[in-house]
Amino acid sequence: MARYLVSGGAGYVGSHVVLALTRRGDQVVVLDNLRQGHRAAIPGTADLVEADLADSPAIAEVFANWRFDGVLHFAALSLVGESMRNPLVYIAENVANTARLAGAAAKSGCLRFVLSSTAALFGYPERTPIDEDARLDPVSPYGESKLMAERALDWADRLHGLRSASLRYFNAAGADPEAGIGEDHEPETHLIPLAIRAALGLAPPLTIFGADYPTPDGTCIRDYVHVTDLADAHLRVLDHLRQGRSCRFNIGGGQGHSVRQVLDAVERVSGRPVPHCFGERRPGDPPVLVAASGRLRRETGWQPRHSDLDAIIRSAWAWHSRNPYGFGDRAGSGSPVLAARPAKVPVPS
Repeated sequence: MARYLVSGGAGYVGSHVVLALTRRGDQVVVLDNLRQGHRAAIPGTADLVEADLADSPAIAEVFANWRFDGVLHFAALSLVGESMRNPLVYIAENVANTARLAGAAAKSGCLRFVLSSTAALFGYPERTPIDEDARLDPVSPYGESKLMAERALDWADRLHGLRSASLRYFNAAGADPEAGIGEDHEPETHLIPLAIRAALGLAPPLTIFGADYPTPDGTCIRDYVHVTDLADAHLRVLDHLRQGRSCRFNIGGGQGHSVRQVLDAVERVSGRPVPHCFGERRPGDPPVLVAASGRLRRETGWQPRHSDLDAIIRSAWAWHSRNPYGFGDRAGSGSPVLAARPAKVPVPS
């Protein structure tokens, strides 16, 4: 039985990966400061260490008291707009925390490391679908911080033998409602949950930024991958790292959907209209972003099984309609937590 450390395992993607690991019988220790994550998102079989990645002694103690077969790193600041306002905060936190965690892993002899990276590395792509050989040219401090983190891991490989996989997500979406977990961000910036919340009457009408792009219906096209498929990719990449070399993979569903198509799907699945209006284009939005995930499929056998757009929307609709206040653990939400809460587990002595 393997044991893995998952930083940011109380967050959206991280919690679904923790769920996938525990379902296959692995032991998991979640390291999370709960600033953005939720206790209720962590399966009850996983241990939780509540600590911040900036706390070097706490990280060292985790590695001193457990032996890990790998580390999966999700904890990061991730809002593009906020990064434009606070660039140095994003670069300092995302890069330093990745380096700190990777350094502790290498020092302990744990030499498999998976980084949650981003399609924001590619900026305005020269071609689409976007493969791993596309030019890396971030247009936001968030994207730049992830590129710097990837480069730091390259040096950790060269000098310390830390084998890493950087997974460049496009748009994670959907939920695993049977497990009682889903997407709950504050603030929420993702299209699908914003559209669903507008349809439920829990949020104001959705603003669509731009209807004059050079696309068939004038709205931006994006690639959506179900979070359960994304979690499966992490497990496959962990196993792939046993081959002894670092790797980089782009992950998407492989098909683009426009903003209008997403709204149509929400209305089709929910049977409700999505109130919306149109605004000006948002700076920094490329017309089309679609992933070429062929390398991941060839090298790991990964196949997206749940990433049909309607399937994604159905799972997200089930989560949000059953949990209109998310996990209900924010002050003033007025909603009970609807999933089991594991107790906080201190670092063992």
